Amino acid sequence: MLFSEPVFLFAFLPIVLCGFLLIARFRRPQWVMLWLIAASFFFYGWWRVDFVPLLAISILVNYVIGLALGRWPQRWLLILGISLNLAALGWFKYAGFFAEAINDLAGLGVPVPQIVLPLAISFYTFQQIAFLVDAQAGAAREISLLRYTLFVSFFPQLIAGPIVHHREILQQFLNPKTFTPQTDNLILGLTAFSIGLFKKVVIADPLAPIAALAFGPAADGITPGAIEAWLGAVAFSLQMYFDFSGYSDMAIGLGLMFGIRLPVNFFSPYKSCSIIEFWSRWHMTLTRFLTAYIYNPIVMSLTRRRVAAGKPLLRRSKPAFEPFVVLVAVPTFITFFLSGIWHGAGWQFIAFGLLHAFYMIINHGWRALRQHWRFDLGPAWLGRIAGVGLTFLAVTLALVFFKANSLEHAYTVVRGMIGLGDYTQMMPTIGGRDAAEMSILEYVLWRLASPQGALIAVSLGIVWLLPNTIQYLEIIPKAAARLASLADTTRSLLPSLRWQTVLAARGGLVEGGIIGALLAIALLRAASVAPSEFLYFTF
Repeated sequence: MLFSEPVFLFAFLPIVLCGFLLIARFRRPQWVMLWLIAASFFFYGWWRVDFVPLLAISILVNYVIGLALGRWPQRWLLILGISLNLAALGWFKYAGFFAEAINDLAGLGVPVPQIVLPLAISFYTFQQIAFLVDAQAGAAREISLLRYTLFVSFFPQLIAGPIVHHREILQQFLNPKTFTPQTDNLILGLTAFSIGLFKKVVIADPLAPIAALAFGPAADGITPGAIEAWLGAVAFSLQMYFDFSGYSDMAIGLGLMFGIRLPVNFFSPYKSCSIIEFWSRWHMTLTRFLTAYIYNPIVMSLTRRRVAAGKPLLRRSKPAFEPFVVLVAVPTFITFFLSGIWHGAGWQFIAFGLLHAFYMIINHGWRALRQHWRFDLGPAWLGRIAGVGLTFLAVTLALVFFKANSLEHAYTVVRGMIGLGDYTQMMPTIGGRDAAEMSILEYVLWRLASPQGALIAVSLGIVWLLPNTIQYLEIIPKAAARLASLADTTRSLLPSLRWQTVLAARGGLVEGGIIGALLAIALLRAASVAPSEFLYFTF
């Protein structure tokens, strides 16, 4: 079931929310949790009910192992729990890919299993692995199966994140006020959900046909012209942005409606002036998981080995190539290689991860050299604009591999981006004229002046010039203060774009009217077109 699907908007959500408001009047948190668990399992089973037992078994097995780790923190028990989770994930997500890879490389003729990927298996697997690791370390202990089940299955974050941490959610379940309906939460939640729905159905979905200008012909082996290739690549980059941003807003909004504050998972990543900053803003809970449970343990292990061997460590005051490679490049390479595999079973996803690993290593090395030599390349504002532009281009290039069906598909698009295609193949006639008769400049101006070019321009303006939903609603002030960005300066230029009066004085008629209009437009579009999946639903 999709958040933008009419059955969710006009049936599931109203019924579940009304049930929540009614049951909460009895002041029985356990009843509310049971209602939300039942709703979450129904939501999960809407697509395929035969995967509901898999989710239930995963929850039960991890709960039992987590309970045992809390009492007997044995390493072998942790390894068993992680292995069971990875085995399930590996079978459903990677068995077919590995069989095909073995056949391609060795020609062994291994049967390729035709397996349907269960929704959200990557997300709830990582979430529970983190719980087991923390349980073994004594940092997590949950004795209530009811609370643990809701922690894993809560429908606003179940399908595509955020990957919630136990300390963020389980502590909320212990607070009786969490399941007491509050007007402020309902207002903020509905507003965030409305903005997210608008981003998804009004901005993200219409960008998909523009992306097809490049990726459609490339799938047939036709190298697109440079204009189409770049329009398609940028359109997909923006589609991914608004699709994921919209989902994140809707998830946070839904959580607030039911009294639960989910962590921020998306914070204006295209305003980042470096790839390091980008990954602190894009899929933030995945970055947090990879950093805490993969990158940091690798760095600590390598550091201990170097200390034991008497080898030098990495120092900011004295950068050295060999320690940098061992303590920065190697952990970064491993982490992003695994990140690429996590995103999908295919060589193109591995290329996506390795590209970002390359970006990160270059970024870390550049930072180290700048700190050592203490030099600046010009005014800070100019450097930030250049950094934002370069980061956006780098991310757009990597997303070509994310979008493509194969490496060959991605290479065909990239060939077009570097000018090895023929734009006249894409548009044989324009306004009665042959594309071959037009100059490159005429063709570019025509493209930019088209509705497609206008949509991309407006989308870029929203991305770079407006505050994001978290800042606008001030849902989580600490996160907004910590992640200061270009949007912070635009807030001072556009002070009306803040939801100040809604909670303070129950006013905000203008703001309320704007949000109501956005919601009405989004609902009308959602009801009139076929719903499209969120791009992260396939993981």
